Amino acid sequence: MLEAEHSLNSLSTQQQIRLITQAVRHEEQRLRTRFAILKYQNGIGLFILLFALAGMLTSGYLYYLGSIPAWVCIIAAALFASLSHEIEHDLIHRLYFRENAVIYHLMMLISWLMRPNTVNPWYRRDMHLLHHKVSGTSKDMEERLVGNGIKQGFSRYVVMFDGLLGVLLRRSVLRRELDNFSVSEVLRSTFPLATLYFSCWYLFLLFHGFDWLVGGHYPSWLMTLMSVINFIVVVLIAPNFIRSGCLNFITSNMHYYGNVNGLIQQTQILDRWYFMPFQLFCFNFGSTHSIHHFVVNQPFYLRQMVARKAHKVMREQGVRHNDLTTFTTANRWLNSPG
Repeated sequence: MLEAEHSLNSLSTQQQIRLITQAVRHEEQRLRTRFAILKYQNGIGLFILLFALAGMLTSGYLYYLGSIPAWVCIIAAALFASLSHEIEHDLIHRLYFRENAVIYHLMMLISWLMRPNTVNPWYRRDMHLLHHKVSGTSKDMEERLVGNGIKQGFSRYVVMFDGLLGVLLRRSVLRRELDNFSVSEVLRSTFPLATLYFSCWYLFLLFHGFDWLVGGHYPSWLMTLMSVINFIVVVLIAPNFIRSGCLNFITSNMHYYGNVNGLIQQTQILDRWYFMPFQLFCFNFGSTHSIHHFVVNQPFYLRQMVARKAHKVMREQGVRHNDLTTFTTANRWLNSPG
């Protein structure tokens, strides 16, 4: 054990990063050689997106027919929507159809339509590329907008599960600490999809909350409107509420905030068994996203395939594994996590 610690301490940070990157690349190349289908990267990405879109539409249609209950539709749609998040993330890094602008931007649009409670992917592209440059600091707007760096409590959970209220609740802090932060600019980046999403969601909660507390008779036009909104909530809004909440819970806790010094300390591997309900709706994000920080131009499905070997060398080189102190320290990197 002492020899292993001495070996780790004798390596520079750059040497540690190089060992991790080389191991991930080597395993990726082995897999690409073994599975010839992996060379069709554009086609795989497009197929996964269309498969996810078809899955969401089919689950919604089956619910409309009465063939499946609401809870089955919500879970199925949330799972399919999580795939579209992974595809959008890959598109941000230009991993599909780099040379075909029409298909590239169409895929970006589809991924946004499937997840209407987010900023548009073209705006998120700049935010995400900045995230790679300033991860772990107060300038990382992408992670701070989903809860990273906020102490556990009511405020953090509002930010994680309701993006609109989160921005409004934290606007003064974000304006003070982020360069050129503008609430109106963030809101414009969500228009019109998030505007419609949150309008339907809040009206749904308001109506059913009032009906539960007070009850009464309602005009026919309102009942017709609510029947449409109820359907939209089941097939699109509730699935994305679950999906984004699970993703934000995982990503905000597996990224560090404060005391971060270099790539090794930006993220951890978060894969305890009891996180599985959250991981299910964000495609195992907590377990594999750390790999992406070392090798950014790797499709999400390949990260899943290289994870086992990547994790071994990452842990050997100092990337932390299930460091639960992030839940009590507002994600701060501690020299001795305990």
